[in-house]
Amino acid sequence: MFTLIKNIKTCGQTAGQLQDMLIAGERIAALAEAGRVKLEGMDYGVVEGHGLTAIPGFIDPHVHILGGGGEGGPTTRAPEIRVEDCLSCGVTTVIGCLGTDSVTRHMSSLLAKARALEIEGLSTWIYTGAYNLPTPTITGSVRSDVALIDKVIGAGEIAISDHRSSQPTFEEFLKLVAECRVGGMLGGKAGVAHFHLGDGRRGLEYFFRMLDESELPATQVMATHANRNRHLFSQALEWMRRGGYIDLTCGPEPYDPDEVSVMEALGEIKSLGLPLTRVTVSSDANGSLPVFDEKGKLVALTVASQKDFIRAFREVVKKNILSLEEAVAVFSSNAADFYRLPGKGKLFPGYEADLLLLDEVLQVKYVFSRGQMVVEEGQLKVRSTFVL
Repeated sequence: MFTLIKNIKTCGQTAGQLQDMLIAGERIAALAEAGRVKLEGMDYGVVEGHGLTAIPGFIDPHVHILGGGGEGGPTTRAPEIRVEDCLSCGVTTVIGCLGTDSVTRHMSSLLAKARALEIEGLSTWIYTGAYNLPTPTITGSVRSDVALIDKVIGAGEIAISDHRSSQPTFEEFLKLVAECRVGGMLGGKAGVAHFHLGDGRRGLEYFFRMLDESELPATQVMATHANRNRHLFSQALEWMRRGGYIDLTCGPEPYDPDEVSVMEALGEIKSLGLPLTRVTVSSDANGSLPVFDEKGKLVALTVASQKDFIRAFREVVKKNILSLEEAVAVFSSNAADFYRLPGKGKLFPGYEADLLLLDEVLQVKYVFSRGQMVVEEGQLKVRSTFVL
């Protein structure tokens, strides 16, 4: 199937320059000055993109596709994500993970859910493991999961500095990162160890020790929830100075004055001159957002949503925290590069046709996922297999 998108602006191009984009099957076949793409002797669809700007589809590198939670008992297990939840918010690629609960949720189910979402229209990868170490796997080891299973690109989310973690030693932490690295080398993947950071005062202590006491590079680990409190965020800034990458979580507006919003965090990173290329943003979608009192008792619970992902994107652009090009990098391209997701995160010929067409106020008018139009004039065109 061929689709010609006409008269669009593309992120990063000279202001006012219009282009045409040709989609052939799942990929971008051509991107040229408006009017230069010619098709004859074949059937093709046309989208008039005048007044719209094309950007790569959003990549959300931390999603509880099976649902997270459970910290308050069986009734607090969050629901599985639906393909509609993602595509309606412009998210075309997700990386799925388990969380606290590795008892009633399993790696085989996570893999099956990722495959189901891909059939329904998303692009998906997963992390092997859960909060605890030793962590659950599919084949019996993190190294072989990463090396042998197509969708496994690393391990995560492994919890540290959190009362819900298994309180791993530094040696256990280091061994996991090494397993990811070698598995990635054998499988031709990123092999990233994706760590959940809790509110504990140790924060990123193990990350800094890894650089000082081992041969493992900073690029082998990712610190997620790096903006959950100001102490941790200050450590995250130092981690970036030492060459590390961080992931910011864009949940609901902060309920705690110690929490750092995505907008505030990105503003500070930019003002300090730290490289935005070392920052990703994720939603934690369908994970639970528990609130514990000083005694560790659960006192409140809600569920994260990808609606906050697109809200955060709009905010950082509309409030001039980041340019559109910088925001696209943070919400899409950086994750594609860091996790080595082939064909993702850019609008170039040969790349997969994952793209959004946004109007002047950054509303999503069209979404294409692997070349399929899944949102047309703001209306979702695809549904989950089971529509309730």
